[in-house]
Amino acid sequence: MTDLFLGVIALAVLVMAAIQVAAIVFAARAARRVRDAVDRLEQNVQPIMANLQVMTSEAARASSAAAAQVQRAEQLIGEAFGTVQGIVAALASLGKGSGREASRKRPAAAEEEDVLFIG
Repeated sequence: MTDLFLGVIALAVLVMAAIQVAAIVFAARAARRVRDAVDRLEQNVQPIMANLQVMTSEAARASSAAAAQVQRAEQLIGEAFGTVQGIVAALASLGKGSGREASRKRPAAAEEEDVLFIG
């Protein structure tokens, strides 16, 4: 009977060892598949990352160029505004000089128009 128990124990140990070896082989294959998948993913992601880097550098260049253009446009608008203010001031001063003479003549003309008004 003892030999039978020893035989059952030996068989159980052999089965457990076989299951452990199979689990180790299965884990090794799974690890290899995961490594291969990660390698493929890295190979597929590298061109994407390179394109993203190019796009990022192009976007930075474009934004700096746009900022420079905006700054230049602000300068031109400021200069144009100053020029327009100067022209308006010049026209206003010209208008004031001729406006005095016209204002002296206008009240008489305005009074004449009031007489002609039918209301």
